Amino acid sequence: MDLASFRTLLSPEGERVLAEVGARGGAAERTLLGTLTALRESYDAGLVSAALTQVRLRDRARAKFGADAARMYFTPDGLEQATRAAVAGCHARRYAGAGADRVLDLCCGVGGDLVAFARAGLGAHGVDRDPLTVEVARANAAALGLADLVTVECADATAVPLGGWPAAFVDPARRDPARGRRVFDPRGYSPPFSFVGTLAAAVPLAGAKLAPGIPHELVPAGAEAEWVSVAGQVKEAAVWFGPLVTARRRATLLPSGATLVDTGTGPPPVGPPGPWLYEPDGAVIRAGLVAEVVARLPAGRLLDPTIAYVAADHPVPTPYARGYQVTDVLPFSLKRLRDLLRSRRVGHVTVKKRGSAVDPALLRRELRLSGDEHAVVVLTRVAGAPTALVCAPPVS
Repeated sequence: MDLASFRTLLSPEGERVLAEVGARGGAAERTLLGTLTALRESYDAGLVSAALTQVRLRDRARAKFGADAARMYFTPDGLEQATRAAVAGCHARRYAGAGADRVLDLCCGVGGDLVAFARAGLGAHGVDRDPLTVEVARANAAALGLADLVTVECADATAVPLGGWPAAFVDPARRDPARGRRVFDPRGYSPPFSFVGTLAAAVPLAGAKLAPGIPHELVPAGAEAEWVSVAGQVKEAAVWFGPLVTARRRATLLPSGATLVDTGTGPPPVGPPGPWLYEPDGAVIRAGLVAEVVARLPAGRLLDPTIAYVAADHPVPTPYARGYQVTDVLPFSLKRLRDLLRSRRVGHVTVKKRGSAVDPALLRRELRLSGDEHAVVVLTRVAGAPTALVCAPPVS
């Protein structure tokens, strides 16, 4: 979709086409051909195609933006990199809590963070170098009734004057536009990670969104690194500067909002399996806060000093890890594991692993199970030895 096509989509005619696509079943495969045929009798084929693409994107966007997605506009790349609403809300609350009244949002994309800043009562000025993306961000602010608080300009983020801004946020592009591949080296971000330091030196309240795999050693001294998960899936890392800093390292779990910070806990103890096994949330693991989880569990200990599985003698509710009741512990052996599961009439297994070279899909095939019961099989190391822990499935 080019800029002219998008502007046509925003016209009264474009809005009618979007509404008719929705009324005819959206972009569902079962209705797609009929929708195309019917609408092309009354509207330009290019407009109909753009509307169908937009409806598809809105369907995908519901996972990030909920009900708002039905009123918003997207590009494929813009939707992929957009900050989901729940995470953007956390960003906005951090800035508002530190006293910001307006925020410069660099590399604003389609406006996920702009919307959250405005809803938190902050004036937000977005900057993006792609003209189409800028138009989409403006349209989203208007569609959600936030145009009075949001402005957007087309410019290079590194060329925008930073002086006078009390707060700024940058979300560097992490995909190579020529190859369409993800960029994992922060030096290859656009703008590069070094620009984050420039931003922090120029603006009192500065923050940046990063990929979850950012190495800890790249986090500048005095900054806070935060890893965020949504429903157990790690979605992003962020780095915060100045008065936005609240800890050295933090893991935030959504939608609960539970948050765990680095308390300087020393290396956790290591010991044998117990009747309970805990798997820390991915954000906790990425943030290097497994020791803090171990400290919260009575007699908690790691099964191996390099693996994030925690043993405990008693069940303790914690938002930071999922608990499993251990029924059996055995040295890893395909035959022994198969015999045990068959004796329990287990026909379905969920395989989890850390520190094991076994392929879970291959293991499930080789087990050749049948039965009505379900078990969780955890493959790991205990005292350096390959081990299988058989667990009851979690209650929730």
